[in-house]
Amino acid sequence: MPRMIFVSPDGSQRREVDAPLGLSVLEIAHLNDVDIEGACEGSLACSTCHIIVDPDWYERLDEPTEEEEDMLDLAFGLTHTSRLGCQIRMTEELDGLTVTLPSGTHNMMGGT
Repeated sequence: MPRMIFVSPDGSQRREVDAPLGLSVLEIAHLNDVDIEGACEGSLACSTCHIIVDPDWYERLDEPTEEEEDMLDLAFGLTHTSRLGCQIRMTEELDGLTVTLPSGTHNMMGGT
């Protein structure tokens, strides 16, 4: 099974987890109790699943859609390799994908 690595915001912790094919980075995070919110549950209506993709992996991803780019504009701590975790699906080619969690998020969905 493919694996992926989540890195803490300060870079001090790395956590390698199983990454089932076809699941999104957001779903993989939730399966492994990684602290990514995903307030809109992957419906591309918020930026709370913002992740920072390791530069070595960024070019291997499909291009973000215009809708994803619009939501990323609302993300806290945006970088040139920022993506939304709900929009990246695990494939064999992404085995070893490394992403860093941002130091914060903007939840404009409200809720608790």
